[in-house]
Order: sequence, then structure tokens, then C-alpha cells
Amino acid sequence: MNNAIEVKNLVKRYKEILALDHFSLQVEEGEIFGLLGPNGSGKTTTINCILSLLSFDKGEIKVFGKEMRPDSYDIKKDIGVVMQNVAVFDELTVYENVDYFCGLYIKDKETRKKYVKEAIEFVGLEDYTKFLPKKLSGGLLRRLNIACGIAHKPKLIFFDEPTVAVDPQSRNKILEGIKELNRNGATIVYTSHYMEEVEQLCSKILIMDGGKNVAIGTKEELKKMIKNTETITVEVADVDSINTEEIKELPHVYAIKKDEKKLIINCSGGKHNVVRVIDYFQDRNISIGSVYSEQPTLNDVFLEITGKELRD
Repeated sequence: MNNAIEVKNLVKRYKEILALDHFSLQVEEGEIFGLLGPNGSGKTTTINCILSLLSFDKGEIKVFGKEMRPDSYDIKKDIGVVMQNVAVFDELTVYENVDYFCGLYIKDKETRKKYVKEAIEFVGLEDYTKFLPKKLSGGLLRRLNIACGIAHKPKLIFFDEPTVAVDPQSRNKILEGIKELNRNGATIVYTSHYMEEVEQLCSKILIMDGGKNVAIGTKEELKKMIKNTETITVEVADVDSINTEEIKELPHVYAIKKDEKKLIINCSGGKHNVVRVIDYFQDRNISIGSVYSEQPTLNDVFLEITGKELRD
């Protein structure tokens, strides 16, 4: 497949701060690509460099196979941007806002009118076309922001935290809309701190920290990179009588802790770990209650790779 975005050895400094440290990524056409990282990891700087809103010190950026420059208007007309901070005009109505942003790229009046109508319908704002932004709820305002970013039917769309501070219904509408855009052929770059959204949407995920690419792969591939690949919880009536050191001798078990009437067993790799744990208790005639296994979440992967300390 062709690459929608190619970033090679990108370096960006803010005086003494190295924001991007020889950072590289590739986004294939037609995929939903998750770009994750803690606050200050370089995500926004990366996006602004790709969009040629920021200059950089070293490296190469190509979009749709062409070098990206500030005056690359032939490329920019095929890019849509939906940033975290809502960027619409307060004095314009919903319709006028979408029409304005669409008009930056689509000059033919009839085509623009059609595109504006389709964008408003796409985000479900047909009943609000004459409303000013201040009259809209947070969820509706987010959807207006999306309509303004996608009305000109871009082939590449950046979504930066599009569901911040919205209710579950609006979040679901936004996520379904992003999937629909992708099904219609758009390549999506998606950033979020909601890991369950990234798991639900993204075909490939890159985790960055300190301006570097620290992990990349599908969600399944990323989960295999961390030590804890399976957590088994066993309910035991007399948990204090269990010899945890003996259980640690089972293949792939590396940690155990007691939690009231439960044993929490951490495994690294391997198959049939649950079967071996159940066999252990049965062989010793120890009565147990429910046993359940949990695979790591993307949030577990993110915290193990980037650390659990608070960021500014």
C-alpha cells in the first residue's frame, strides 16, 4: 500500500528543549492510525510539523508521496484537521461556519452547497443550522467542529482529542462518524487519552515519549511487548493458607498477590495458563470459586511503556 504520511528522522528543538528526537513514522493510506503519548511527549509538535505549521531542524516529511512545505496548497486541500480546541466563529451560525471552512477549498458554489449539506447531515446537526455556537451543547459543538474540518471531503484527516468532555451519546456519534469517514476512503490520524477509543478505532498504534517512537504495532502486537500478558484471578475461601511460592513455580507465572479472598496471578507469555492454575488447585483438593482471566488493555501497555509517574 502507498503511504499517506512519511516522517523520517524528524528533529525539532525549542531552544534547549528537544521536542522531537529523530522521530519517524509511516501512515498507510486507508488506515486509522493512533498516535499516543503522555502530555509533553511531542504529539502536537509532530502534527504541526506534518501540517507545515511549524518549521523543524532536521528530517523529512512527505504527504501522499510529496514533500510537505508551507506553500504545498495542492496537498493541504486534501487534508482535514479537527483539533482539541474547538475552532469556529462565534458570530456565525452552524451553517455559515461549515460553509466558510468548506469555502476555503471548494470554490464552486453548487458543489460547496452540496458538501456543506452533506457535512451537516453527517454529524447530525440538521436541526441546528441557524444556531450560533454559544447556543450549542458541548457535544453538538464538537460535532460542528468536525463538520468544519471534513466538509471539503479531505483524503487525510487529523483528529486530536475529538471527544473530550462530551457525553457518551455524543462520543458514540463521533466515533461512528470517524469509522464511516474511513470506510469512505479517508486516512485518519487519531490522538486521544481515552485508550478504549483507540483500541476500538485504530488499526495501528504508535506510542511516543520524549519525542521518540518507543513502540508501534497493532493493539495485539503492543500487548505482547509488555511483561504482564495475562492476569488470572482465583477466588479462594482461605487465601492465607495458599502457598504462593509454590504457585510461582508454575510455567510463565512471575508474580502473585493476595487480595481478601482472591489470588491475583500475573503471567508472562505462554498458553493454557488458566488450565495449569486450575490443575494446581485440583491436584491439592483445594476448593476454589470463580476463576477468570484478563488480557492486558492498551492502557496497561501505555503505562508500562511510558511509566506511571504524573506528567505536567
